[in-house]
Amino acid sequence: MPSLSVMMKDIFLESFCYNQHMKHIILVTGNGRKLGEAKAALKDFDIGVSNIKLDIDEIQARNPIAIAKHKANEAFNQINKPVVVTDTSWDIPTLNGFPGGYMKDVADWFMPRDFIVLLSSHKDKSISFMETIVYQDDKQTKVFSQKFRGIIADKPRGTGNSIEQLAEFDGYTIGERQQKGRFSYDPKDYVWYKFAQWFVRQDI
Repeated sequence: MPSLSVMMKDIFLESFCYNQHMKHIILVTGNGRKLGEAKAALKDFDIGVSNIKLDIDEIQARNPIAIAKHKANEAFNQINKPVVVTDTSWDIPTLNGFPGGYMKDVADWFMPRDFIVLLSSHKDKSISFMETIVYQDDKQTKVFSQKFRGIIADKPRGTGNSIEQLAEFDGYTIGERQQKGRFSYDPKDYVWYKFAQWFVRQDI
């Protein structure tokens, strides 16, 4: 992994290449899908996106906004520049909100069949996820959240990890959308639009 100083140099050069009148954010993520979703939405607002991957110790908490705010503060302290972070929290109501902010680990541990078996004796197959975006600089913390509701499919479809093959929204699993080169949602329906509408009005 490149040193932090090398990564910061790369970000500076990338942001310098953008039009001087174009706004720009540093997104803290190593997730290609999240980076792609951000770029797809923010290009409509002429907002450039650079990304950096940082080692951040996440707090153990049930509150997804608290987790995201902590990540943003830690990232800002590491690079001393305005940053944007995202965090996703999942909720399966019939399983009392499981797995919350731990879906990344659970989806690696579970096969699709494991989720199906867990829900086999329950009529409620609903699932939702809340995507949270946090902007952090030396003066402010700004939070944007949006919840999406779907169902657990009766069999895996598409590519990706176990939950991506099962979580169905508007008739398609996330895995099917990825297989077709699409994102979880249309960028215009995503929380990034809320962020962009606020960001373009700021003197940042």
